Amino acid sequence: MKYDAIVVGAGHAGCEAALVLARLKKNTLLITGSKEYVASMPCNPSIGGPAKGILVKEIDALGGEMGINADKTYIQMRLLNSSNGPAVQALRCQSDKYKYHEEMLKTIMNQERLNLEIGYVKNLIVKDKRVEGVTLEDGRSFSSSTVILTTGTYMNSVCFMGQDEKKSGPEGQKTYSSLSNNLKDLGFEILRLKTGTPPRVLDSSIDYSKMIEQPGDRDKDGFSYKTTNFLKLTDQVPCYLIHTNEKTHKIILDNLEKSAMYGGEITGVGPRYCPSIETKLVRFKDKERHQLFIEPVSKESNKMYLQGFSTSMPKDIQEEMVKSLPGFENAVILEYAYAIEYDAINPLQIKQTLESKIIENLYTAGQINGTSGYEEAACQGLMAGINASLKLDNRDPFILRRDEAYIGVLIDDLVTRGTIEPYRMLTSRAEYRLLLRNDNAYQRLMPYGYSLGLISEEDYEAFKKDQEIIENEKERLKEIFVTGNQKETKKCEKLGVSLISIKESLYNLIKRPDYSYKKALYIAGIDSTLDDKLINQIEIYIKYEGYIKKALKEAQELKRVDMIKIPTDINYDLCHNLASEAKEKLKLVNPTSIGQANRISGVNPSDIAILLAYIRSRGHKNE
Repeated sequence: MKYDAIVVGAGHAGCEAALVLARLKKNTLLITGSKEYVASMPCNPSIGGPAKGILVKEIDALGGEMGINADKTYIQMRLLNSSNGPAVQALRCQSDKYKYHEEMLKTIMNQERLNLEIGYVKNLIVKDKRVEGVTLEDGRSFSSSTVILTTGTYMNSVCFMGQDEKKSGPEGQKTYSSLSNNLKDLGFEILRLKTGTPPRVLDSSIDYSKMIEQPGDRDKDGFSYKTTNFLKLTDQVPCYLIHTNEKTHKIILDNLEKSAMYGGEITGVGPRYCPSIETKLVRFKDKERHQLFIEPVSKESNKMYLQGFSTSMPKDIQEEMVKSLPGFENAVILEYAYAIEYDAINPLQIKQTLESKIIENLYTAGQINGTSGYEEAACQGLMAGINASLKLDNRDPFILRRDEAYIGVLIDDLVTRGTIEPYRMLTSRAEYRLLLRNDNAYQRLMPYGYSLGLISEEDYEAFKKDQEIIENEKERLKEIFVTGNQKETKKCEKLGVSLISIKESLYNLIKRPDYSYKKALYIAGIDSTLDDKLINQIEIYIKYEGYIKKALKEAQELKRVDMIKIPTDINYDLCHNLASEAKEKLKLVNPTSIGQANRISGVNPSDIAILLAYIRSRGHKNE
């Protein structure tokens, strides 16, 4: 049997890619080394966080699975940065590590047109620079029209614990080097990257009285619009906060040469924004302490993650380090921390569709592209699956702009700027982050999900109804006025908000920093009947209307330059006035538009002006 698509690897990227292909009616084969590690969570048992939580919302708005699965299996839900502006707010859930895997595996096994095969891919079957399938280590071969590689940290991986090293994938799983060598032979540039995990400690050996409890704070909120059942706060499991201390730091610094990171064993580049505890002390010498979070693995497990304490120290030093922490004086380590080094490809060798520039119909997604994190992987898997399906149907590709989604920012960063270290999605990477909020993911992306066939008619009609309610309510608020009469003044004093001195619409009243939608309606003597989620969207839009309109205007310029296409047959060597560095970078990235070219490091505004003039001189006036 020839498949429409083969997905290699069943981590977070592979699950999304396989599910979306099958849902788009493509016969799909998902190949993984073990059923037990489908959608596994080796680094930490959580989904979401700053920027990452918005990625999960975007995946859900496009018809992906991560948000649904996270809502099924969370044991704590929090809204991070709730006291800050809406641009940086994001959900984060503590997941039940085992149930997350079980539910995702169940979803995959029940999905029509999707088959699961156990095995390890040895090499790609390639003919005339076009992929035609894969060969497994046991000799079996499978044919397909497209292949998506989502190998995570399993490709040619080595685990380190002090001077001890072992060829292994995460959690002792098998690694494979043949596929990495095969990609190298096909012309891919291979990067060597590194990540790590913290120790896991026995729950009953921890003294929680010395810690700051971090309970859940959301009992009616989740990642997916489909979720209707939520955990009560009383049923949610707390996390805990502690800090390192002088004793901890002394143990680490006195034994720094025993760390695989600093002893010379590891050559791969680690994640800048999720460093090991050794790197934190070396890089931030002025800090007297670093925060750590104690996170439960599951309600049914005795393991606790010591998040923020990843290390590649030997076991005996890890024992000293852990027992120096408050509440861990008698701690029993169930699983020791380790660092893992693995192969990835240079993401400059992939297109914005996540299709390879080297081998046609070969797509890559997740950590093989140089990213870190479950959420970053999942969104790439979704996009690779969508674009592979569209190509099979001879339809135009699906590419999100930087002003439309964090997914667009992530992919554009990878394929335009590349990376030399594991890439992590951060709020600061998005120049239009006020447009890419937690509350408006569905407004931004659900119409795309519907047009792609991944959102049902029923769900889309419900979405449109909500949008109509929001727009109608905004207009209604402009037509209801308060005057600051005696009755209204008494209400203002009761709420402790600023007094009303002139006739003013509720719309403008909500713009005041000390007013909310509900407070404005209370003063006007009107009952609120809307759902809290709709109220939140209305309130954010009104309060930040000026900033949002400014950001939209700036985004129009991005859209304009992204519409100026660069001819596919352009020869940059014939553009004689371009700087040498600009020529080199443009040939390497091969941008599709002037906007993308403008975002390449080393290409200056003067180079863009010269490039535009050259394109126009050839008769390409496609602005």
